[in-house]
Amino acid sequence: MVSPSKSDLDSETTTSQESKIIFRLFNNQLTTIIIILLVMVFLMGTFTRTFLTANNIFNVLRAFSWIAIASFGQSMVIIGGGIDLSSGSTMAFAGIITAMMLTNGFGVGLSLLIGLGFGAFIGLVNGVLVSRAKLPPFIATLGMMSILRGFCYGLTSGWLIRSLPKGFLYLGQTDLSLYIWKVPLPALIMICFAILSFFYLTKTKVGYHIYAVGGNEYAASLAGIDASRVKYVIYTLSGLFAAVGGILMTSRLGVAAPTAADGYELDIIAAAVIGGISLSGGEGNVWGALVGAAIMQILRNALVLVGFPAYWQSSAIGTVIIGAVMIDQYRKKRI
Repeated sequence: MVSPSKSDLDSETTTSQESKIIFRLFNNQLTTIIIILLVMVFLMGTFTRTFLTANNIFNVLRAFSWIAIASFGQSMVIIGGGIDLSSGSTMAFAGIITAMMLTNGFGVGLSLLIGLGFGAFIGLVNGVLVSRAKLPPFIATLGMMSILRGFCYGLTSGWLIRSLPKGFLYLGQTDLSLYIWKVPLPALIMICFAILSFFYLTKTKVGYHIYAVGGNEYAASLAGIDASRVKYVIYTLSGLFAAVGGILMTSRLGVAAPTAADGYELDIIAAAVIGGISLSGGEGNVWGALVGAAIMQILRNALVLVGFPAYWQSSAIGTVIIGAVMIDQYRKKRI
């Protein structure tokens, strides 16, 4: 019997290591959704003439920037073991408060601070309801969603707030020149928030605590982590980030509407889930949420470009969301 040579053993070892690397690569949720995103871009670029034009790409970037920013805050909440159903209403409320300040003679800077402050305060209230009042996150934030939407209609009597100053409109309607391209300012703001959120979650003590509480709150408490404080932080950040998204959206539209961001909480949560943020908590990162938001917007854009009936677009998007979650569940069982 001939024993295998050293070169054969080394070759088998290398092949085995390469197989393990490939297996880990394709069992990584972020890698999977990036591949899906690239495939979508390739297919749309192949079958349509307008998708890969600079104008369309930058419109897509601008359109999902405020959803992505809000999804970063939502991701922190979900990683921490909670859920925030009030993010869409917070976006609308922050936009309305900011617009009311602007139309009543307040400066742009002060109006922005007030709008952002209200968003953070709403998030803090959600954190108190969840951690102190011991309400289930679903119930607490669902109630807050209805309360805020009622305030949106009550403060405006159902009317749009118009005549916003140019200094405010600059945030959502400006394109900055980078080399040969003009990149939408909201997209650059989105990237900045993604980087800040990533470092906050992965490089700070509080970030580690968020993952620990989401993974196992009881074990985290035994380890000396203040779970209540963590919930205050994540819900406050969720409200703040939703307010940022709402203000950018209002600036882009040029008006503040009580119906703005209606149903956006579902898109925000879907972006996080598609991006690999586990609804059971303790897993995921903001880059996945960013890619998830991009997939959602590209899908909407693609359906319009290929002439898919508008009445059926929500059904198509819902099917994709369910499919993405099912694939993720299957992937986790294989690991």
